[in-house]
Amino acid sequence: MIKENRIYKDIFILGLALFSMFFGAGSIIFPPYLGLISGSSWLSSFSAYFIADFGFAVLALFAILKTGGDVELITGKMGKIPGILLTSTIILCIGPLLAIPRTGATTYEMSVKVLFGDSTTLSVITSIVYFGIILLMTLHESAVVDIIGKYLTPILFIGLMAVIIKGIITPIGPIAQEPLINDVIKEGISAGYQTMDVLAALAFGIIIIKTVAQKGYHKDSEKRKIVASASLVAAAGMFIIFFGLAYLGATTSTLYGIEIGRAELLTNIIQNLMGNGGNILLGIVVFLACLTTGAALTSTTAEYFSSLSKGKVGYKTLIVIICIFSAIITNSGLDFIISFAGPILNIVYPAAIVLIILAFFHNYIRNIYVYRFAVLAAMIVNIMEILESAGKINFSIAWLPFSQYNFPWIVPAIVCGFLGALVPGTGLKNKN
Repeated sequence: MIKENRIYKDIFILGLALFSMFFGAGSIIFPPYLGLISGSSWLSSFSAYFIADFGFAVLALFAILKTGGDVELITGKMGKIPGILLTSTIILCIGPLLAIPRTGATTYEMSVKVLFGDSTTLSVITSIVYFGIILLMTLHESAVVDIIGKYLTPILFIGLMAVIIKGIITPIGPIAQEPLINDVIKEGISAGYQTMDVLAALAFGIIIIKTVAQKGYHKDSEKRKIVASASLVAAAGMFIIFFGLAYLGATTSTLYGIEIGRAELLTNIIQNLMGNGGNILLGIVVFLACLTTGAALTSTTAEYFSSLSKGKVGYKTLIVIICIFSAIITNSGLDFIISFAGPILNIVYPAAIVLIILAFFHNYIRNIYVYRFAVLAAMIVNIMEILESAGKINFSIAWLPFSQYNFPWIVPAIVCGFLGALVPGTGLKNKN
């Protein structure tokens, strides 16, 4: 029997590990901007952001736990080919298409640009050096990533807490009475999507479940207790930081407009509260933290596609391709990457969330069309919403329930899932 004091220790250590996985330098740029554009409604947008970010990520962790740590039992329920396509899309999103280039862009805008100024040449040189280092770190096994992850997350946490406390004691300015946007809840949910933590959780979840088992917890009840408790530890840390950053952003709502860049806003806040020394320290830590995240995501992406190709495309070859591609995308700039990611994530996220929720009932669903119809409905509704937002065509999405909260796909997904159950379909076993 595992001693009680050891259980508490394991929960705390695992909670810190979860915090490190999800607390990326890139995600700290969203809460301040939400606070800025929300003004006096910053608590509402922050709450929506936190639920769409870490709330759904924890749900994904429990879905993987429910299926025994097998992601294929989540994405593969639609069938082999659709499952591979969705999983590949998810990996590309947290890989070279969006997340990896964002680490490079964040490094430039919050480290190099702050210290040395802005220029196209400097941006290109930074991306070459940054991804050159990632290439070396991922081609050859190194303890650098572990060392950085172990020590830099606490440093970044403590540093940001110092800034937050300073901002509470001496606010930068008054909070605007009116938001700069019409729908703060919807914007908060969209920002939560942008962190890509739900998609990352599908990859991280496997690591967490294996770690729990390696520590000697094999019963389902034990695993649920450990993961739930560790999630609370991680959630507490993330809530404190994101809450504080959103508040700091709100105190700038009378100073800046909606057009300010997210990275620029955060650096301005730290400059205002801590002076040049604060931005120099943040720039160094952000660079190293982004390097850790970028290396981990690069390695994960290469391993997945190498495995998918059954070794026909080698791991090292994929590492080189990913680094070159990511370096090119990085130079488009952080705000461009974020705006480009928006429509893609608004399509992929609902599909992932639908499958995550259905994973809790996978022992009772035996019709493949339940998954296919529900996922397809969610994706189609969000594609329609994207086209409507772009002014291409009016589908009158607003009349759908929960559309005001950026969830117009919920009811169509439920209805189509039940319709799928009525279609004579392929019986599902443990795997597809």
